[in-house]
Order: sequence, then C-alpha cells, then structure tokens
Amino acid sequence: MFDYAAAREHMIDSQVRTNDVTDPDIHNALRRVPREAFLPASKQALAYSDTNVVTDEGRVMMRPRDFAKLVHLADIKPTDVVLNIAAGRGYAAAVLSHLADTVVGVEETEEMADRASDLLMAQNVVNAAVVQSDLKSGAPEHGPFNVIFVGGAVDEVPKTWLDQLASGGRLVVVQPYGPVGQARLYTKTGNAIGDRIAFDASVPLLPGFEPAMEFVL
Repeated sequence: MFDYAAAREHMIDSQVRTNDVTDPDIHNALRRVPREAFLPASKQALAYSDTNVVTDEGRVMMRPRDFAKLVHLADIKPTDVVLNIAAGRGYAAAVLSHLADTVVGVEETEEMADRASDLLMAQNVVNAAVVQSDLKSGAPEHGPFNVIFVGGAVDEVPKTWLDQLASGGRLVVVQPYGPVGQARLYTKTGNAIGDRIAFDASVPLLPGFEPAMEFVL
C-alpha cells in the first residue's frame, strides 16, 4: 500500500524547503492536508509529483513548489480572512485554513462549490467553505479580504478583485510572461495598488482569463 504520509514529508523536504519556503507554519499546514484526498481517484498517484495535476476541466492542483512559494508570498496571518479564487476541489482552501482565520473559496458552478465544501468537511476543516460565484466577481459580500489567493494563472487581474482587498491586503497570482509565468504580489495601501514580480512559475491559465486577441492590419 502506498505511503502517502511519507510522500508528503518527502514533498516538504525535497520540493518545499529546498525552494526557500522554510516557514514551519506552512510546513505544518502542508503536512496536515492530504493532497490525494482532493484529487480524482485516477490521479491520486500523482499527488506528490513535481507537476501540475489536472483535477477537472480548467482546474489544476499546482505543483508543490509553486503552490508553497505562492502561499509564502501571501504572508498569511492567523487573523486574516482569505479569498481563494478558483478553489477547484478545495485543496488550497484546506491548506490556507490552517494559516488564516477564515477562508472563502469561489467556484463557477454550484456542483463544483458543493463538492469542494464536502471535501473540506471530510477533512474536518471548519473555517473554510466554497461558494458559487463568477470568478471575476469574487465574493464581495464576504469581504474585504486580507489575502486573495488565485488558483490558476490570469493574464490580467480584474479590478473587482483589487476592490475587495482590505487596506494592507495582498493578492498573489501567476501571470504569463513569455514561455513561462511569473508569480506576482499585489499590495493595497489605502486606495493605492503596488505590485512586484516574485519568482518564475508554470501554472496553466484559467479559462476566461486568457490574453485578449489582438488584430494586426
């Protein structure tokens, strides 16, 4: 029988620590959440591989290195309220729930939101839930948010997301740049938005967030 717990420890040691994510709170959060429980049965063998794993059409579980570095970049505090855009099956929300006070995930259909919420409940996660919403709309009725964590790459960050950040809030996302992507941190101070590139990352674009077509005459 495959030892998922041992694979989880190996993931932390070989894919997370070695990529400058040394925060023990993040390690403990990753340790407490079984990645395989948030994957289809046919994909569970890939849970701890160094790759993005497709969970559903248009959704992936990020490879451990990119995911952990993005969580680290968000600098989540125990009192933070977090919005997880494109929550998928709920893995990110589960990990974030061990770092934050409250996590609200959004998914596009009630079926996806209900499945993610059920998977979270199965893991005894009581401070995170996934609701149905258009991804570009976010969840303004539950905000403002201290952190917004985006579960896929986007060409441009919608203003609606930035509007839902509290002052002092952080938004972390991967955006395409040439053949690779770049993880970017957006910060909000009052009404001013700043941003910086943090590291290279390879994460597929979310459907509906692709670059706009350009016509050349």
